[in-house]
Amino acid sequence: MKIVAAHALLPEGWAREVLIEVGANGRIGAVTSNAPRTDAAAERIEGFVVPGMPNVHSHAFQRAMAGAAEARARPDDSFWTWRELMYRFAGRITPGQMGDVAAWLYVEMLKAGYTSVAEFHYVHHDVGGKPYADPAQMSHPIVAAARDAGIALTHLPVLYQHGGFGEAPALSSQARFIHSAETYASLLEALHGSYGNAPDVRIGVAFHSLRAVAPRSMGPTLAALDCLDATAPVHIHAAEQAKEVEDCIAWSGSRPVAWLLDHHAIGPRWCLVHATHLDAGEIGRLAASAAVAGLCPTTEANLGDGIFPARAYLGAAPGGRIAIGSDSHVEVSVAGELKLLEYGQRLVSGARSALASGLQPSPAERLHAAASAGGAQALGIDAGRIASGCRADLVVLDSGHPALWNKAPRQALDAWVFAGDGTCVRDVMVGGAWRIRDRHHPREREIGARFRAAQAALLA
Repeated sequence: MKIVAAHALLPEGWAREVLIEVGANGRIGAVTSNAPRTDAAAERIEGFVVPGMPNVHSHAFQRAMAGAAEARARPDDSFWTWRELMYRFAGRITPGQMGDVAAWLYVEMLKAGYTSVAEFHYVHHDVGGKPYADPAQMSHPIVAAARDAGIALTHLPVLYQHGGFGEAPALSSQARFIHSAETYASLLEALHGSYGNAPDVRIGVAFHSLRAVAPRSMGPTLAALDCLDATAPVHIHAAEQAKEVEDCIAWSGSRPVAWLLDHHAIGPRWCLVHATHLDAGEIGRLAASAAVAGLCPTTEANLGDGIFPARAYLGAAPGGRIAIGSDSHVEVSVAGELKLLEYGQRLVSGARSALASGLQPSPAERLHAAASAGGAQALGIDAGRIASGCRADLVVLDSGHPALWNKAPRQALDAWVFAGDGTCVRDVMVGGAWRIRDRHHPREREIGARFRAAQAALLA
């Protein structure tokens, strides 16, 4: 396949008349700027072509409850009270409903400009908490949903063991999540047996959090993962809530991110999701580790988590690495996550263009580049750039959309993020295949109907 983009965002910046050659393996073979219009076989793409965005953090089933957890007329409403409602919802979902909800969510992600997703998946057992005969019974629908939609998947089964720091007993509402280190290793083996060689699925590991995983289980779990794939990604929730930080200090004498840095070789394969509450020492150490901070601004705002210190983190030597995710999916929007990330820093600092830099004066362009590169790293895939050898994951922004009228390429991402909406995304390619054309997915009516039926049953 060959396409010629009128304007494309390459690693070195915007270029005109860009010929992108895509191999049968779904990867970019060559990229040529200022290409002559002589190849009749090449499809011409008007508009602005940018790298597809990885979604670094997803709990797919929560899309079905989005908007249903807001009417809580109580003065103590918080992340922790929201969690009670979420647990009740998670306690009801069946494997079939899980797949139907995830498939629709993944279509929505594609239409928003996401081309890959890390599914942080912790609902493992049946509705009574009993393990299925196949330990991956609840994971198979996630993989099938990603394939139905056509999004690339990094599947992260979650190790969840306890109800709080110090190996507190799990709650009855957490029964569907719980694994021992041994049964979790069996789940990993089952997933690798099914999908270890699949080109569209990557299997990694997720520790739910320090409060939910015994420290003595982390080393053996990492060793088991390394036997299967020594480069696979490792994710963990960290320091999302101030209470979590306080409880971690009471348990260990250390803050969560500092504890992780002290006890594990945190490096490029790691993604610390949220990392909202960092002190100055943690900011510098996390940035120096080359791990990724997985930020979910719309969910973090919805749950009252706090504001990640992005300005200090991105400015810390050698430059902190970030990615974005839609987490609980109260909003599914690449532009929405990037906008809220920038606006949070403006509110804290009192300055505009808070996350722009001397080298990159466009805040949206800087954040898009950082999040696409960091997201690809965190998902363990070669993506996030329009360059030879990378996955052909491309997003076309419609230059005919009113938000993008009369905009130069250097203004396109700022216009999309700060003045546009989801309809700015016209076409989306994943692994060399067009998944969204003219804002539509070919199976969205069928997949949407299945989602609607599953949601109706879950909300009944």
